[in-house]
Amino acid sequence: MTRRNFFQVSAGGAITLPEFQPRSMLHVAEHPVARAKFPVIDVHTHLFGLGRKAAADSAEGAAELTQVAKYMDECNLQTLTNLTGGNSETIPAIRKAMAPFGGKFLTAAEPVWSRASEGSYAQWQADELGKCKQQGAVGLKILKFLGLGLRENGKLVKIDDPRFDPMWETAGALDLPVLIHTGDPGAFFTPIDRFNERYEELNNHPDWSFYGGDFPSNAELIAARNRVMARHPKTQFVTLHVGNFSENLQNVEENLDRFPNMSVDIAARIGELGRQPVAARKFFDKYQDRILFATDATPHGDAFPQQVFNDQLYEIYYRFLETEDEYFDYAPAKIPPQGRWRIYGINLPESILRKVYSGNAAQLLRVSI
Repeated sequence: MTRRNFFQVSAGGAITLPEFQPRSMLHVAEHPVARAKFPVIDVHTHLFGLGRKAAADSAEGAAELTQVAKYMDECNLQTLTNLTGGNSETIPAIRKAMAPFGGKFLTAAEPVWSRASEGSYAQWQADELGKCKQQGAVGLKILKFLGLGLRENGKLVKIDDPRFDPMWETAGALDLPVLIHTGDPGAFFTPIDRFNERYEELNNHPDWSFYGGDFPSNAELIAARNRVMARHPKTQFVTLHVGNFSENLQNVEENLDRFPNMSVDIAARIGELGRQPVAARKFFDKYQDRILFATDATPHGDAFPQQVFNDQLYEIYYRFLETEDEYFDYAPAKIPPQGRWRIYGINLPESILRKVYSGNAAQLLRVSI
């Protein structure tokens, strides 16, 4: 008897991995959640494109923001924080575009990396941050560009470079939390081969790989970030994407215990949290005062279904947090975009839900619920 190839279909033809889209035969209870139980503050979105368009083309841009605001009302999403707000030259236009919607939209500032090599940069950036605060910025966003992209004389600039100390210190003095993205999923630092659980994701986005070359390891990046937090204990740091190590909650817990000025958001990581529901539930219980709701939502980001702004995305987050449903998709996509697995809900009690959905963010960003 000839043994059939695993990917051999009954008609006799072979299928490729992208064509493999199995339909689960598992029968489990389903409890979709279209509207969050309590008001929600999403601390991590990227709406800058909307704001910029509204400033340049008020009719089209305002209509787009109006549509976003309408959905927010429907799903109990009180506030969206746009992290990519730029600097004092761009924030006024963004704030103007968002103004008609009251407190629905907030924006953060970003460092001007193009001036990082100038001798006067340290003080200039500190002063610039003060301007952004006056213009309405509620935080300072640090992209992973610092540590993995910013170069000087061909060499990567380290996260804990002392020239940035005045910026970190000023953020603390201005009560501006630093929302910092350090590194990426651990699989992005390993070879893109048959052993990589994110093979399909990296095959689709090979530029996301930081394996080889002169890139530091994920552990080195986190260690550099930790040195910054240690040097600036009066500055609040929101370490994005579950401390940038959602695959290793023990490591995140150790850092939270070590640094009282550290908190985390859950943006684009429920795929990781949801496949370890027991550990995740304990994590939320222990650090309930230091976890912020976030999605990394991006309008028109269809190439990244785990973070595209739409009703399906938020429903998945709500379902993960509010139910104990089993084996459901972590992103609205035919093929799981980050890895071929499904997730389980953690059914948080109302007391923790209130904090994660908005209480912690309201306190950090100094906004009303």
